[in-house]
Amino acid sequence: MHLLLNSDTLVALETYSLQSLAAAMVIYALAFVFYVFDMVSRADSRTATTAVTRYGKIGYSLTVIAALLHLAATILRGVGAGRVPWANMYEFALSATLAAVLVFLGTQFFIELRYLGSLVTGLVELFLGVTRVNYYVEVAPLEVALNSYWLVIHIIVAILAVGFLTLSFGFSTLQLLQNWRATTKNPRAARALKLLRGIPNADQLESFSYRVAIIGFVFWTFTLIAGAIWAEQAWSRYWGWDVKEVWTFVIWVLYAGFIHARATRGWRGTRSAWLSVASYCAVIFNFAIVNVYFKGLHAYSGL
Repeated sequence: MHLLLNSDTLVALETYSLQSLAAAMVIYALAFVFYVFDMVSRADSRTATTAVTRYGKIGYSLTVIAALLHLAATILRGVGAGRVPWANMYEFALSATLAAVLVFLGTQFFIELRYLGSLVTGLVELFLGVTRVNYYVEVAPLEVALNSYWLVIHIIVAILAVGFLTLSFGFSTLQLLQNWRATTKNPRAARALKLLRGIPNADQLESFSYRVAIIGFVFWTFTLIAGAIWAEQAWSRYWGWDVKEVWTFVIWVLYAGFIHARATRGWRGTRSAWLSVASYCAVIFNFAIVNVYFKGLHAYSGL
């Protein structure tokens, strides 16, 4: 690809990618504001309706526009690099946050969840801001170990897993807040948590979190399997107890425990939600801490 594009074109593509990302972040922020207005409007309704307001509809439309700009930023980065845009932390974060938004937008066709919009767009805005400031690196060729078709298979299932697990985390977070609203004796907290009157109850949120986590867990399982096969081709072993491999397995165990405990051991309510949140925190730790501060064969942060 680089043989067909001159340096000025490559610089222009990267510039357009960054401009698209900046525009997406502005619109995600606007969408977040409208989603908050939507929650306030529903909570202030005398009937505490769960029906979406015009603010929620505007927020969703803005999220679609932001996602298209986000997608453009990701594609332009890949075209400029002459490869899939998954070779370092900046590119992975760009793609994983896009996957989270697309999962949110796509799930909306099956169940109404625009009440989750403020949390999803808020998280994506935060992650993109941190990524742009701390993880951005200029386009560089693939490292030899990454130059394989397994990069596409391994990373795409990981990105999809993170997308679904992010949605599950959102449901669990709202579930905890709903439980707090139902039990708090603090009048200030009760007034603040009044915003949650217009969203599903804790039991429904727990059910949504569990179902979405199962999908994410399946993709994470394929991430482990594809990574092991790729490791055998690259390093002549399926498993080497590298720190990244260990943490990927820890995340798998945590989510397996969450799904198993809720399905067979009767773990419901706050215990289930906290385990879901802890599992997602392990995903973030794996990306933000292990990639940066731990050395190993998977040290591809690009920093």
